[in-house]
Amino acid sequence: MAAVIKDLAKVNADLQEQKERVENVDFKMVTFSLAGKDYGVDIMNVKEIAKADKFTYVPNAASFVRGVYNLRGDIIPIIDLRLFFHLPIEKKTDGQENMLILHINEQVYGTIVDKIDKVVGINHESIQPPHPIFGDINIKFISGVVEKQGDLYIILDVVRIFTVSDDEKNKGRGTVADSGEFFVPPPPAADQGQTQRNAADSVIGFVKEGLQALRHFMVSDLNNVWLQRRFTEWSVGRSGENLQLKTASEADEFLSVFSSPHTSAFWEDDYAAAVKNVLPETSSSSINVWNIGCGKGYETYSFACILKTRYPNARLKIWANDSDIMAISQAPTQVFQLEEVPEYCRAFMAKGNNGYSFNQAIKDAIVFEYHDVMNENSLPDLDIILARDILSFLPAQEQTRIINSFSEKLKNKGLVFMGRNEELSGAVWHKLSDDPVSAYLHSV
Repeated sequence: MAAVIKDLAKVNADLQEQKERVENVDFKMVTFSLAGKDYGVDIMNVKEIAKADKFTYVPNAASFVRGVYNLRGDIIPIIDLRLFFHLPIEKKTDGQENMLILHINEQVYGTIVDKIDKVVGINHESIQPPHPIFGDINIKFISGVVEKQGDLYIILDVVRIFTVSDDEKNKGRGTVADSGEFFVPPPPAADQGQTQRNAADSVIGFVKEGLQALRHFMVSDLNNVWLQRRFTEWSVGRSGENLQLKTASEADEFLSVFSSPHTSAFWEDDYAAAVKNVLPETSSSSINVWNIGCGKGYETYSFACILKTRYPNARLKIWANDSDIMAISQAPTQVFQLEEVPEYCRAFMAKGNNGYSFNQAIKDAIVFEYHDVMNENSLPDLDIILARDILSFLPAQEQTRIINSFSEKLKNKGLVFMGRNEELSGAVWHKLSDDPVSAYLHSV
């Protein structure tokens, strides 16, 4: 009996100790949710809570930095914790973002979360060590977990998130602090111009990345002049994030003025006349041409008719290549109505049962072949290369390699027709004409 009484006394003592520990609130946290899970942060680090929907874009900032915000005269950086932790983002009906304004080591930050809940008081001894099972975020950013009235809270170590030691920097630990200078105080007036130029260069960098990712358009020396000019036009009426290319349709809009006239169509009479004017006099008995990216052959047929008109007595041979096997297979058998064909081509048409096709002289002059320009092919010495708007959609190193191959394949005084907004540089290339026909003389 005495033993039972002793055991009951011990149980009561333990219960009393537990009750006292629970009632002894020595840690308060502000709780909030991220991607459906409950989190908390030490209330001592919370300056206030706020709502906002307009942030000022900061060029060259880390991806999780939404911008800066004017908090009653103080400009503070805004960090989206959902983006920082790679969590899904809930759609907002009112556009307002929920923010915890944190005070970390004499610095103030705004952090965006899904929902701010309440202040919860606990005893610090009830906080358990973190375990990866409790969260979708890296355990190194969790100071502990705690249960309160049936709810489990993951307590974030915001001090560690926003600061990093020298040793950790050397280890390359990814935190807000070592992600780059996401907020820089305004420079002295004398440096404002350079700062604006640097900001513009940063945004252009984002545009380049967008074009490459969304449309495989590679900015290089070949088209950089056009890009700078186009970006100036694009900037009119846009600012901040609106300058960047976030969707394929935005990339298409940016590139809408890049292509040469009459892409994937017959060249109209005025453009054909401009091309013809560039072609030089020659006494050669044969003209060898390489047409890269010919598609269904509209460009090839147009150029063949121009060459036949310009050099009626020369033997013409055009190697027309494309990596689209369906397009290249249809090119030799195209049939048209006469009114679909431009005037300068009609003398080279033959009537058939279903319409008009190009006559045998034109057909014999063209060899349509499936070929990827990034692979080498064997060709005779060339007089002309037709490569409008093709190279800009290839990797930069391939652009350089192919342009070097142009120099190897072309005869001295040979011609290259590039896209309207593409430029060749180097001692061997001499520009003969600009917009709308971009042509270069190869001279060694």
